[in-house]
Amino acid sequence: MKKVLLFASLSEALTGLMLLIVPAFVGKLLLGEELIGISIPIARTFGISLIALGVACWPSATALRGMLTYSLLASIYLTSVALEREFVGKFLWPAIVLHVILTILLIWLSLLKPESSNELNKI
Repeated sequence: MKKVLLFASLSEALTGLMLLIVPAFVGKLLLGEELIGISIPIARTFGISLIALGVACWPSATALRGMLTYSLLASIYLTSVALEREFVGKFLWPAIVLHVILTILLIWLSLLKPESSNELNKI
């Protein structure tokens, strides 16, 4: 259980770090276009948000809801971006698949018995 939330937290924080350091490159990988102009500071601000999400959702029972909400909404939004086919990079569909898998795993974790979720607090 902890491993799923730990992986989700780390992957979002690392994505945020990449957005801070090389936003144009991340844009190319995810959307097929390099980010330019005003999109650079917006991407970096989003990167800061992802780092904060990763830290806030470090494995604990209360963090599960936050990461589940984010992963579900990211799955829906990224899928809509991909289906519009205007901005599709080679890493967009893998990112969607990763978020869908994480969403399913996080839903599964949230449905476990309450005493099972207490394991998340033993960190």
